[in-house]
Amino acid sequence: MSDLLNTPIEYLKGVGPKRGSVLRSELSIFTFGDLLYYFPFRYIDRSEFQLISQIPSYEGAVQLKGQITSLREVGNGRGKRLEASFRDESGSINLVWFKGIKWIKSKLAPGTNLIVWGKAKLYGATQTISHPELEFISPDKPLEQGLQPVYHSSEKLQSAGFNTRGIERIVKELLPAIKNQVTEDLPPWILGDLALMDKEKALINIHKPPTLNAAKKAQFRLKFQELFYLQLELLIRKQITQRKIKGFQFTQVGAPFTEFYENYIPFELTNAQKRVIKEIRKDLSSGIHMNRLLQGDVGSGKTLVALVVMLIAIGNGYQTCIMAPTAILATQHFISMQEMLAQMDISVELLIGATKKAARKKIHDRLEQGEIDILVGTHALLEDVVVYKNLGLAIIDEQHRFGVAQRSKLWKKNLLPPHQLVMTATPIPRTLALTFYGDLDVSVIDELPPGRKEIQTSHRYESARLKIFQFIEDEIAKGRQIYIVYPLIEESETLDYQNLMAGYEAITRRFPLPKFKVSIVHGKMTPEDKDFEMQRFVSGETQIMVATTVIEVGVNVPNASVMIIESAEKFGLSQLHQLRGRVGRGAEQSYCILMSGYKLGENAKKRLETMCETNDGFKISEVDLRLRGPGDIMGTQQSGILNLKIADLGQDGQIVQVSRQKALELLDKDPQFEEKEHHYLAKKLRMLLQSKPNWSRIS
Repeated sequence: MSDLLNTPIEYLKGVGPKRGSVLRSELSIFTFGDLLYYFPFRYIDRSEFQLISQIPSYEGAVQLKGQITSLREVGNGRGKRLEASFRDESGSINLVWFKGIKWIKSKLAPGTNLIVWGKAKLYGATQTISHPELEFISPDKPLEQGLQPVYHSSEKLQSAGFNTRGIERIVKELLPAIKNQVTEDLPPWILGDLALMDKEKALINIHKPPTLNAAKKAQFRLKFQELFYLQLELLIRKQITQRKIKGFQFTQVGAPFTEFYENYIPFELTNAQKRVIKEIRKDLSSGIHMNRLLQGDVGSGKTLVALVVMLIAIGNGYQTCIMAPTAILATQHFISMQEMLAQMDISVELLIGATKKAARKKIHDRLEQGEIDILVGTHALLEDVVVYKNLGLAIIDEQHRFGVAQRSKLWKKNLLPPHQLVMTATPIPRTLALTFYGDLDVSVIDELPPGRKEIQTSHRYESARLKIFQFIEDEIAKGRQIYIVYPLIEESETLDYQNLMAGYEAITRRFPLPKFKVSIVHGKMTPEDKDFEMQRFVSGETQIMVATTVIEVGVNVPNASVMIIESAEKFGLSQLHQLRGRVGRGAEQSYCILMSGYKLGENAKKRLETMCETNDGFKISEVDLRLRGPGDIMGTQQSGILNLKIADLGQDGQIVQVSRQKALELLDKDPQFEEKEHHYLAKKLRMLLQSKPNWSRIS
């Protein structure tokens, strides 16, 4: 970056010290260069206006030209709002503000001529635009034509004069000065291959495009550059990791695998399971460290695949472990593996928080002596006192429940990190982001065992409560069992507990003893009481389980056919999908009913619609990615906004692929960055690689 672009922002005309401090605190804009990289998120075509009478025929935002006819404050306290009537030659519309009322009121009065931009919605019989963007019209100021950039702002920024037009004004001050000040950081052969704008032209056109096509070309250039550097960073980190970390080479399938497969496997593997086992087997025999995601919906047979893979490791002389997020799920894995391996000479042990001190000491000793082949457990597996003789394969189930730093501890359980397989029914956005980049190899079990039926999911409001109660009774009459789940949000744990208990009381009134029996499970119960209630439900002694999300994973009740999720709008997509996976485990038709209030935000509405539309975990993750963001794929953040200024992983999948291909071409062509045209790339990459730790290989 040139000296000009490193100039403190307060020295730009129209900013100054006071306003500069607002830009620093609100937008992290410290220099001219930071402002240059604060991009608009859309454009308004200033040459087109609509009439108010035409609004019903427009789906998106409209641009209107007219006059304020009246202004009034309505309500008080938190419900206070400012309303204005706005009229043009064809009719009138209501404008409303809930924030920044004092500032907006000081700028408006009856008779003020304005250009208004926003999306109109019908409230009752009144068309209303909430928080419209405004431009004041005066006789001595000609109307602007062409595209106007729109920048994100805030109430504090607006108070300092930095609404979208204020930001546009200071950017216009900067643009003429950047000529010959911007260093091109893509090599000529990439610019030529993709017909990309040069960087300086792209930065000018993103802020002040002559046409929409020019804006799109500038966006593509800047998105490509951002993703290209990210791809290079990931690929180089991967190369460094592979050079430093050689994987254990499992040269044979081994006797344990063969014995199990020929004599004890509980059911015929699906074609998808067979394909996945071949993919994993290829990794394990390659001598390269495996880092693979195994994705498959609940009930698709991931656990059996995991066991088969562990037997390959054991057959090559290595120990294995499987880590689950809850004691219930770990115990479930332990019991099922013990049953399947009962006739074989394979040692399986369970290590959880509740394991007694004497038993724990015995497990630690036997593990270190190499006498335990498979260790199943929870976070207890991560403790420093857990030492293996020769851990060759670590499997993590329901990996979204573990933090990245936690999962990384398994790498330190051997001199060479063990091969790693992570399993999930719904990849979290961070993992999906890694998948987009190809740093995480992916195996998908996209086939359910024979006889399984797709769960029917529906969304219902409170008005349908009586019909749902009748549906519950009908299913119980068929011999089925029911889950009713309430949200548990840490910030309002007391309130959630009250909601759960109120729901439990309503259920027991509607389904009274002795005809119906109801279990209840929540986080305030002791582990013993929780297990007791769950076992009553598992055994069929109770027909209804009222619970919080403690039953998200780890309960296997093939007879349960209905999952009712109360206040479903409070749950994330991953959680909703996991909860739905508690039913549909038997041969009978199963149902998931999402209950919600009538007031739903756009994101909540999209989550519920997605659940009703698909049972596919990857499709659900793609929506989750768009709604939540992919997380910091180089760091430990699980979700939130990736540190990208213009690219959007939810929308720019094609640019991701193109940028990855070019990054691979570059590394193939000049792996050491020796050619002169790649020297600047090398310098920039060194800065990136030195700036943060590498978590990206910990899936």
